[in-house]
Amino acid sequence: MSDTTAEADVIVVSNRLPVDHSDDAEGGWRRSPGGLVAALEPVLQSTGGAWVGWPGTADLEVAPFAFDGISLVPVTLSAEDVEQYYEGFSNDTIWPLYHDVISPPAYHREWWDAYVRVNERFAHAAASVAAPGATVWVQDYQLQLVPRLLRELRPDVVIGYFHHIPFPAYGIYSQLPWRRQVLEGLLGADVIGFQRTTDAGNFATAVRRQLGLETKSGVVRVPGPDGSERRAVAKAYPISIDAALYDEIARRPEVQERAREIRESLGNPRTILFGVDRLDYTKGIMHRLKAYGELLAEHRLDVEDVTLVQVASPSRERVAAYMQLRDEIELTVGRINGDHDTVGHTAIRYLHHSYPREEMVALYLAADVMLVTALRDGMNLVAKEYVASRIDGRGALVLSEFTGAADELAQAVKVNPHDIEGLKDAIMTAVQMPPAEQARRMRALRRRVRDHDVADWSRRFLTDLDAVRGSR
Repeated sequence: MSDTTAEADVIVVSNRLPVDHSDDAEGGWRRSPGGLVAALEPVLQSTGGAWVGWPGTADLEVAPFAFDGISLVPVTLSAEDVEQYYEGFSNDTIWPLYHDVISPPAYHREWWDAYVRVNERFAHAAASVAAPGATVWVQDYQLQLVPRLLRELRPDVVIGYFHHIPFPAYGIYSQLPWRRQVLEGLLGADVIGFQRTTDAGNFATAVRRQLGLETKSGVVRVPGPDGSERRAVAKAYPISIDAALYDEIARRPEVQERAREIRESLGNPRTILFGVDRLDYTKGIMHRLKAYGELLAEHRLDVEDVTLVQVASPSRERVAAYMQLRDEIELTVGRINGDHDTVGHTAIRYLHHSYPREEMVALYLAADVMLVTALRDGMNLVAKEYVASRIDGRGALVLSEFTGAADELAQAVKVNPHDIEGLKDAIMTAVQMPPAEQARRMRALRRRVRDHDVADWSRRFLTDLDAVRGSR
């Protein structure tokens, strides 16, 4: 690790740096897990690029430094910034609004002011380290104002923005008091990427109706301050995972042995159902539990033969809606187990923890049926992780049609999680699926995930950004 102030030709700007601060790690930093880091790290290493982001700790002031061949540019957030910009506007206004108002969004002017202030700080940090004509790739909903702010500071750079969560239909989006400012912020980018074609279409509709700009085939004509006009492209770039890594982990003997241990610890049931989610109201965990509980009550499933393993990773634990959701889930799990457990078998094994990747792959290998019942999701990479881990060609995936993954994983058992009867039938279809049909479906699913991995995602986006540079 060393100090660095070098200008970079490629810059990623995201809410978080790709490292976590830790007193235990060498130099005080360790690499963060996650697909985004895996996708972008090789690009930045090969170009001597930089990553702008928050270190993850309030009031931590750190000078720029190098880590594994990448220049890291920390942005300091105060405790008040974290409360208002991050927990407030990003996660209690934008997150619920963009997820179809599953939970009511809160609109507070002081949160918006903090969002503007912090976005300005990120834009200035990126501008300060960008080489002439650099490529800057801004990530996600916490930084929707950065593209325009950065363009005003550095009109020479090429700017991309990728939106990892859904973009809502206009009737929902129009509730946002600062709807014009956010659209104008996003239109500062040359390429604006979304998970699904419908998200890109929703964005184009909002641009037409709010700003009165012409959009055609994903191209927006954006007027410049001097009367000139430029083109911004808005289209879908479905994100993915490092499929080869999950395949490799699943082939390790110790991971396969761990999968066998998991099955044994559960009493070797005939069928293991598996759900893994952040503890979030968008994930449809309560719908999943309701459907499963009814299947047990109706004796379509027997607790002697089936167990549901539900991992709910802690998330935003200081936000009231999340505390309430955790209470509801734990009460429901307790009721179902109380009604159906026997001395030797439990209906639901509920785990409120986060697990390392190797343990997750062992769980994927142990599970016969993967349940993804999100009510609204940008992509849902868990579905792809499950598929990439199934080196045995077995297993069935029940997948909500309201995930971005549903557009790609055509051989999954698709479901509308709001339809509890339909969800119950989908679970039974997966449980009773013959091995030959499992193998046929899984072959096609694995081919799709392998051919369209996270490296392919970043390559396609950056290629389109390079095309913008070539057209200037």
